[in-house]
Amino acid sequence: MDDSDRLTKYIPIVHFIGEILGKNCEVVLHDVTKPDNSIVEIVNGHISGRKVNGPITDLALKVLKDKNYKDKHFICNYESVGKSKKPFRSSSYYIKDENNEIIGMICVNVDLSDLISARSVIEDAIMLANFTTMASNEPNHTEQQKSALDLNVLESFEDNIEDLLLSLIKGVLSESEIAPERMSPKEKIDVVRKLNEKGVFLLKGGVSEVAKHLEASEATIYRYLNKIK
Repeated sequence: MDDSDRLTKYIPIVHFIGEILGKNCEVVLHDVTKPDNSIVEIVNGHISGRKVNGPITDLALKVLKDKNYKDKHFICNYESVGKSKKPFRSSSYYIKDENNEIIGMICVNVDLSDLISARSVIEDAIMLANFTTMASNEPNHTEQQKSALDLNVLESFEDNIEDLLLSLIKGVLSESEIAPERMSPKEKIDVVRKLNEKGVFLLKGGVSEVAKHLEASEATIYRYLNKIK
């Protein structure tokens, strides 16, 4: 049985979770061995605008690169955001093979928009807008939440590979005050290193897209990759 057949068995579970949690909950089954079109099944895809054969997320790429799935089965209740900037509470379950290598993920994304609007109305009505701040000055994260926070990624959902690449590349370039055309080779290598850590080069077209934004040749990007490995 290959990985695709194994993941097919999880499709009913995706629909099961979706039926339980309702229309404000998106449930996605990813085949992480195919990051360019990883979405195998999706329920309530209207929430993020994604469809079957859509790409993997930035956080999932980070999981693949860091291999933090080796000693964990799931991560829970981390923040994510859709293209419309809607806030989500997300959780991901790792599907692994007999060698403890990840082959898929079941991701549950709850749209918090209505809840946040309702909370605002309630807080205004009872004049307790500052209650949570007064109640505790320290966040209380579970271990699984901390593991998601350790990834240092606010997960975002893109509906195609081009938008995902663009989001990741622009995110790294925005950290620098120097425009790509003025960067030294050392500075460009640092950009390539950061993009590699985010899993950009696991995606089809990653090298050519990075080369375009850094105003360098693809051969140069491959040379930079060899230097940082």
